[in-house]
Amino acid sequence: MRTPTRFVFALTLVAAAAALAEGPALDAQDADVPHRTGRWDTDALGNHRVVVRVAEPADAVWAHIPWRRRDTQPARKEILVVAAGTGVTVDNVARIEIGRESGDLVFEARAAGDYYVYYLPTVSAGSPNYPTVVYPRPRSRADAAWMARHRLGADDRDAQAWKALPRADVVAFESIDDFHSLAPMEIIATGAETEALVARHPDTSLLVFPENRRLSIRMTDDLPLKWIRDGAMRPLEDEALRGEFYAFQLGVYAARTALSHVQVGFSDLRGPAGATIPAAAFRCINLGGLDWRGRPFTRAVAVERGKVQPLWCGVEIPESATPGRYRTSIAVSADGQPPASVSLSLDVQNRVVPAHGDDEPWRLSRLRWLDSTLAQNHEVVRPFQPITGEARTLNVLGREVSLTAEGLPRQIRSHFLPEMTGVGDRGRDVLASPVTFTAASLDGTPLTWTGDAMRFTDRAPARVAWAASRSSDAVKARISGTLEADGTLEYEIAITADRPTALSDVRLEVPLAADVARYMMGLGFKGGRRPASYEWTWDVTRNQDAVWVGDVNAGLQLSLYDDTYVRPLNTNFYLQKPLVMPRSWANGGKGGCRLAERGAAFVIACRSGSRMIEPGETLRYDFRLMVTPFKPLDTRAQWTTRFYHRYTPVAEVKATGANTINVHHANAINPWINYPFLRPAEMKAYIDEAHAQDMRVKIYYTVRELSNRAPELFALRSLGDEVLSKGPGGGFSWLQEHLGGDYIAAWFVPDIQDAAVINSGVSRWHNYYVEGLAWLVRHVGIDGLYIDDVAFDRVTMKRVRKVLDGGRPDALIDLHSANQYNVRDGYASSANLYLEHFPYINRLWFGEYFDYDASPDYWLVEMSGIPFGLMGEMLEGGGNPWRGMVFGMTSRLPWAGDPRPLWKVWDAFGIADSRMIGWWVPEHPVKTGRDDVLATVYLRPGKALVAVASWAKDPVDVRLAIDWPRLGLDPARARVAAPAIENFQEAAEFAVDAPLPVQPGRGWLLVVEGR
Repeated sequence: MRTPTRFVFALTLVAAAAALAEGPALDAQDADVPHRTGRWDTDALGNHRVVVRVAEPADAVWAHIPWRRRDTQPARKEILVVAAGTGVTVDNVARIEIGRESGDLVFEARAAGDYYVYYLPTVSAGSPNYPTVVYPRPRSRADAAWMARHRLGADDRDAQAWKALPRADVVAFESIDDFHSLAPMEIIATGAETEALVARHPDTSLLVFPENRRLSIRMTDDLPLKWIRDGAMRPLEDEALRGEFYAFQLGVYAARTALSHVQVGFSDLRGPAGATIPAAAFRCINLGGLDWRGRPFTRAVAVERGKVQPLWCGVEIPESATPGRYRTSIAVSADGQPPASVSLSLDVQNRVVPAHGDDEPWRLSRLRWLDSTLAQNHEVVRPFQPITGEARTLNVLGREVSLTAEGLPRQIRSHFLPEMTGVGDRGRDVLASPVTFTAASLDGTPLTWTGDAMRFTDRAPARVAWAASRSSDAVKARISGTLEADGTLEYEIAITADRPTALSDVRLEVPLAADVARYMMGLGFKGGRRPASYEWTWDVTRNQDAVWVGDVNAGLQLSLYDDTYVRPLNTNFYLQKPLVMPRSWANGGKGGCRLAERGAAFVIACRSGSRMIEPGETLRYDFRLMVTPFKPLDTRAQWTTRFYHRYTPVAEVKATGANTINVHHANAINPWINYPFLRPAEMKAYIDEAHAQDMRVKIYYTVRELSNRAPELFALRSLGDEVLSKGPGGGFSWLQEHLGGDYIAAWFVPDIQDAAVINSGVSRWHNYYVEGLAWLVRHVGIDGLYIDDVAFDRVTMKRVRKVLDGGRPDALIDLHSANQYNVRDGYASSANLYLEHFPYINRLWFGEYFDYDASPDYWLVEMSGIPFGLMGEMLEGGGNPWRGMVFGMTSRLPWAGDPRPLWKVWDAFGIADSRMIGWWVPEHPVKTGRDDVLATVYLRPGKALVAVASWAKDPVDVRLAIDWPRLGLDPARARVAAPAIENFQEAAEFAVDAPLPVQPGRGWLLVVEGR
């Protein structure tokens, strides 16, 4: 919510009074100068200027400008003086004294009138969406004779002859618009004003400045002039509505010494006729809350000497509250300081506000969403089923897990058919032998463990938990495990010692059946056929802590971590917040994994290397196994859900044949990235129109970066790096001028100046995100999400799925990612990186920089989603339509390519009712006889659609080896025809045994049916 301009005026002009109760006397001109908005081209001139007025033309005039700048080192930034009447830049300008509190300029004024002093001009470089904005250094253009004539050279300034020059009056400070305005919270107090205020409180270093929610505290290094005028410990008076979560701020200033262990104590709000709102209705988000898993936590708040710490607080006003004036006292304390008390006075209005005030973002009532536990449960989501099983054998959708006495997997069996179109009776053993976790003494002898067998500790429909304890001489291990309905096994293994104990190794071995271990990706290995052996060690420059090994209908992902795990950043930002190396598994560089064939097994053997465990030390060797695939392929949804990926009038989308619209950001109904709450009426109208046409609308909304337009931005900033990542700053000028530094600049949209900053790994912002999604489902009726990479974990993704399913049972989630196998992203395979989310999404769109000339194995593992129960679409360059069809993939309209000609063929054939049999199925009914020309069959009763694509370097002729009984066709009566498809193939017909000519990188789509 932007502060209304007239409100800014009022706050700045109030100082015109001759004497202020707390503040020192102010220069009359300083007190009277208003702050307002103006209009100009910001490309080079910047966002801020001073209007000065010259009464008479003069060869030189002096302007003393009390700008009170929050930016540092203003003397190192350029200043431009422009004549308002002509727009001509004045060359003869001398910078006399340039400081943060004020500046003195002398410039030539050939005409009377207004002049604009642009004191933060900019130069922008870099890409449009990731700009590098800099503030150029001062450059003198002044004529030497003019400088000498007015004794403005460096050697002459001590004489201060310039002070005798005609004075230019400061008329106003202007910003390009309200959003860029610095008033009133970024107009700094002078050093003298701050010292005078502190002197009036000689007995404490703890000063508190209550502040209205409309005026977010933005500076931490300076006090705003407003606080000098208002005074410390002043009362905060405001009004609230019944049912509202009323938010407010307490600015804590460490006046003389640093403050530690800052706390806030609330008292009851007492109102008319004995009405009371209890102290328990208050909260302060800076002191703690509930994390993204729903676990309570506290935050230690300390304030460095001379710094300001905003504390954002709120109170729940009951709907039943008696209208009238309520008062309370709030105590702020810190170690070694007398408590500071401030009073809060709220005039509770008679009106009841809906939804605690959440429908009006400016109220900041949504800050309470940070502690939400919405959808934080272990209920089952579709298509998964409640976990069943007896003893130590547990069943989830399509898979079976049996456990050893230690609670580790003894066997994992997949019941998914190779076609992945359903769950069958044929089981496939994933493991060649049980998973083992061992430790060895210094001489290499494995420790002998004893202890009780595992016991179940918790059962819920979607989650089962167990625990076991093991001991060997001085070493003890506690093993805790869980299985979730999506097939995810998570283990916490805590190792402790009673006395100093040297170990030669701690080792985890996962022996997969060799015939299952056909493909591999992760630990730096690009997806495809797995090698006979592979070595890997921990490296912080690489976002690698997981590997997937398996086949299309059976596999495992193994992830290694410990209790210090923090989710790293992704998509170009990994190196600014990389993996925290697990001190257990990484062990200072000694840890790593070897993957190799061993008899009938392919073993993932992960070691930590030799180490000493000290008494009382606990090491956590945690790991996760995700059993793939997660669910059957929903081929019908793949053929019938047709995306239009752009905000376009509904009627135009309808005319294309698409039925699902993905509304990106930076448009009329969803302008601000990852903050889709400021145009709800417009968004709802668009969605209602689409629903009337039997179409669905999904929106761009994720957690990775956050728009600078979010009203909560400065409240989140007050939480340190809990929600917003620390970093080098920079980026668009608004960020530099209002956030200062210590952030990571992210996506920027030039036309609307939407400048985002990067979120930190996982945080309470995920709770807000889930609540925000629920609000969107209720209020605007979105049909799902388009997620552009994922910065949150699977816990949040499950909550997202539950919220969508609860409000929109047919909601869709599609996940997009650019290829992250590059140095900026830590050489992470996108599918491996986001595999934990795959159980809860509907479709993939991978993505920019993916190589569509790569091998079919790479397509299958890295891009298609098929081994995991998903399907997807192509992006980079529109993809390759012939190769795409052997994976059931097309391009996405209109972003990349035009799939409409293929849609027509699908519908003519009736592909929605077909059974997909991919080239990867061992008993495939149509083979080409070549490894570089592949065929996938879409089978219906009495006919088949055969997609053929070539990876061969040269033109080839292939003869299709067709299993006619599998197709249910008589070859003597069969017809093989290629329908005409625009930009794909010309119509043709082939004899059933004739060679099929295939060009490099191309192929055919053939209809095989009885005559």
